[in-house]
Amino acid sequence: MADKEDPKKRGKGKGKSKDVCGYPLSIFFIVVNEFCERFSYYGMRAVLVLYFKYFLQWDEDLATSIYHTFVALCYLTPILGAIVADSWLGKFKTIVYLSIVYTIGQVAMAVSAVHDITDSNRDGTPDNMTFHVALSMVGLFLIALGTGGIKPCVAAFGGDQFSEHQDKQRRTFFSVFYLCINGGSLLSTIITPILRGQECGIYSQQKCYSLAFGVPAALMVVALVVFIVGSGMYYKAEPEGNIMLDVCKCIGFAINNRYRHRSNQYPRRQHWMDWAEEKYDKLLIAQIKMVLKVLFLYIPLPMFWTLFDQKGSRWTLQATTMNGYFGKLVIQPDQMQIFNPILILTLVPIMDSVIYPLIKKCGFNFTPLKRMTVGMFLAAMAFVCAALVQVEIDKTLPVFPSASQSQLKLLNMGSSAVTVNLPGNESLTLNASDKYFTFETEQIIVSVGSPGMTQAIFLKRKSRQTLLIPSVISNEWLLVKRKEKRKEHQMNKQTNNGNIGVIVLYLGDSYCQDSITVVEDIEPNSVHMALQIPQYFFITAGEVMFSVTGLEFSYSQAPSNMKAVLQAGWLFTVAIGNFIVLIVAEIAKLPNKWAEYVLFASLLVLVCIIFSTMAYFYTYIDPSEIEDQFSKKVDEDEDDKDKREKAEIKMVRRDSAESYDDSYKQSNM
Repeated sequence: MADKEDPKKRGKGKGKSKDVCGYPLSIFFIVVNEFCERFSYYGMRAVLVLYFKYFLQWDEDLATSIYHTFVALCYLTPILGAIVADSWLGKFKTIVYLSIVYTIGQVAMAVSAVHDITDSNRDGTPDNMTFHVALSMVGLFLIALGTGGIKPCVAAFGGDQFSEHQDKQRRTFFSVFYLCINGGSLLSTIITPILRGQECGIYSQQKCYSLAFGVPAALMVVALVVFIVGSGMYYKAEPEGNIMLDVCKCIGFAINNRYRHRSNQYPRRQHWMDWAEEKYDKLLIAQIKMVLKVLFLYIPLPMFWTLFDQKGSRWTLQATTMNGYFGKLVIQPDQMQIFNPILILTLVPIMDSVIYPLIKKCGFNFTPLKRMTVGMFLAAMAFVCAALVQVEIDKTLPVFPSASQSQLKLLNMGSSAVTVNLPGNESLTLNASDKYFTFETEQIIVSVGSPGMTQAIFLKRKSRQTLLIPSVISNEWLLVKRKEKRKEHQMNKQTNNGNIGVIVLYLGDSYCQDSITVVEDIEPNSVHMALQIPQYFFITAGEVMFSVTGLEFSYSQAPSNMKAVLQAGWLFTVAIGNFIVLIVAEIAKLPNKWAEYVLFASLLVLVCIIFSTMAYFYTYIDPSEIEDQFSKKVDEDEDDKDKREKAEIKMVRRDSAESYDDSYKQSNM
């Protein structure tokens, strides 16, 4: 082992890191930190939408809305984190402080999922749901602030640890770094749904969301401790200002200056950014122009993320209505997301080493913008697949009453069949009805037996009820209301083995084995989760062609000192995409989920056409060449200026000499 002695990093901020096999020892702590943090984030996020639906008892629309609001915040806060790190605290302090905030948020989520805290009657359901909702919302806000704030800092901080002569090691570090991201995502998506499926509790046993959130919280504590332990080894660069602030100030000045000189008496300039020349350097203005060309292409991109991030919300909720048996292996609904990281690790090398070279060999110019267009189309195809799956699911789901309807099922508690007459239905003979009858009125007349006994039954709208007909018809008829909200343990049973809604009915007055009739209230799920695999394949293939290629294209088309601006713009498109989910779902208000999937797919196809048109007119550039030409022009201008100054000096000297000669002659005379 040898000490790192990079002359560039001597002095303030220099750590005491050693080199091991050519790599700074300090990066070990950074890599472990990133793995644990990604495990923490993706593990919590994997079970989040089910926590909203089954623990907080929100409907699917509200659960989806809050989920996407959280994801959007996670992609907005990186801009804030980058500005704080570069302009004020530095990367190290920003990571430490925001990781503490992050950890507090994860602990708050774990505590909010302990149902025994407010379960005073010990029935397994929290009695004060406001406490759990408030605590979970605070936790999610802190997590969004923490995970987003450190996102732009950790990778850059790891890159700072390498000396100038360690370019190869730095590239290897980034490969391992992103491998840790996918590894943490994959493992957490497998493990946390299993933890959620366990039952725990002090007074009553319920699904263990506290454990599913507690383990990610523990991993975040480990990430923070490991990162702090390596503090003495890090090179900690001092804040040098944030390029995004300079860019925003320059753009703001150009707009303001153009507005002040909007009169026709002022000559027009070639580009509106040229109005910043009075205050800012021409090279900076030229670099901003190049960035704005790329950011203009970003305008249609949020629609891709609108579809992509629904795999953690709508698709997970779709999986709760499907059969999760893969042989002896049972897949939980929130575990289906593991196909995304698995397919990423599989498709990226296949695309780079097989698909793209094969397309190039066929003579087709498959440019980055064309790849992104195809990626958007594949994402739209994924939602078409999701719509087809939803159509099959809807065939097996029960039809629940609308706001103006009521539903009634009949159960005969006697040992012999009876004849029942219902309004709008033919006379039927039954022990127990196999279906619910739908009525538009709140009061119906039911006649049982022959000769019949008639009673008026009052039904509650938008609910399911069961009428228990006693063995002695003259006795009291009992009307039982079915619970509208399905408990999570029922959902899991339906998903896994189809036992939901099975009622064992004992006929007659004695509990005799021969008198037992099994009534199935809701049929088990028959649509298999394997049908979701094609939509995961299409959305992941689209991600590889869209996201990976998009970042590569963006970086190739912008100056080296503007990478942070493009990264901020890219993350901003993800945030906007998640907000679009809320807007479209709220405006559309479609009654059928398959129709909503088709709507999103159609919108993305439309955006895909717009983007392909924009890409057709885009001209690829070489930023470094433009910068070199601009710098050369600046140098030439400076040389001309120097020559003019020298000429002026010579002229002044000559004029002075001539003036002196004239004065001397006059003096002699």
